[in-house]
Amino acid sequence: MRVKKRVTLVTAASVAVGAIVAAAMVTSPLAEAQPAAFVGGTPTVVASTVPVSGPGTGDENPYGVAVVGSSQGKLVKGNVLVSNFNNAANQQGTGTTIMSVSPSGHASVFAQINAATLPGKCPGGVGLTTALSILDGGWVVVGSLPTTGGDPATSKAGCLLVLNSKGKVVETFSGNGINGPWDMTAVNFGRFSELFVTNVLNGTVAAALKAGVVPSVTPGPTVHGGTVLRLLVTTPAQGYGVPRLLNTTEVGSGFGERTDPAALVIGPTGVGVGRNGTLYVADTIGNRITAIPNALCRHGSDGTGYTVSANGFLSGPLGVAIAPNGDILAANSGNGDLVEVTPRGVQVADPMVTQGGAGALFGLAVAPHGSGVYFVDDSVNTLDFVR
Repeated sequence: MRVKKRVTLVTAASVAVGAIVAAAMVTSPLAEAQPAAFVGGTPTVVASTVPVSGPGTGDENPYGVAVVGSSQGKLVKGNVLVSNFNNAANQQGTGTTIMSVSPSGHASVFAQINAATLPGKCPGGVGLTTALSILDGGWVVVGSLPTTGGDPATSKAGCLLVLNSKGKVVETFSGNGINGPWDMTAVNFGRFSELFVTNVLNGTVAAALKAGVVPSVTPGPTVHGGTVLRLLVTTPAQGYGVPRLLNTTEVGSGFGERTDPAALVIGPTGVGVGRNGTLYVADTIGNRITAIPNALCRHGSDGTGYTVSANGFLSGPLGVAIAPNGDILAANSGNGDLVEVTPRGVQVADPMVTQGGAGALFGLAVAPHGSGVYFVDDSVNTLDFVR
């Protein structure tokens, strides 16, 4: 039976790779950036992202943002899912809730994840990160980088948690290079999806302790172990199995990363796939946006890729989204600005979208029909919107 299962998975992987290569070949070429910037309107608050009842009451520090494309189970088309990284005591790496927020501002708990009842391995437990995506079939995937009491020194590898459309964890992906999954984007191909995941714990804690640093007090030394993984997973219809990990490829490596008393850890964060299959990465420590070509089907790492844009309006970029015009949107960690960068590297806009200053912004996602951008404001624990 094991041999049969393995043959089935290998066959599935071969079919998936063929479909992805075909998709990459017919993807439209990179378009010229539109003369007008996509962002620049007045931001508005949609809703608080703090759960007010249930086991995760008081969870805060919203990180991940994902827009629901179709209704199924507890998923409502047009609603926005938001993952919380902190618990009610404001300890990083301990948040367990995913909120569902309607465009009109109604917020409810989509899922509260109990580490004791997980169906698979997740080293360290649960602490939900910015890595949040919705796959075809109504599957939700969220990253976990757990800690004990919010202490960076206790950070563990974590995992990717796979939830069904009812908000129940049905599978975990761990190991295979997954080590502190910090952010993520997904590209769907019907029965298969590719997940691009940044990882920030490849030597960060060890380097801090070796240097005699107390990570909860002093930033650790920078090491260049940050990676971007591409995971190929199945996406069956619900009721016909659960997503399975077929293979993992390291497409990016060598990004700077370190422990940090304020941010827990700093390393490669946001990722977004452009129209030509290029993966854009927020190199937070390098204060730049880099690009990894042929990300959908490349066979190995391109290192940190090439620099698209650095410095200027950028100030520790975190979350990334791709605008309808093909531009890269990046949320700054160093101030309250969203920065818009063309694929050619021109910074065309940097509107301030929060008065919260440094540390307020993190995850973001383009709204349906390209009507604007949803983003989290950690300084007040809200989901906001800007046109």
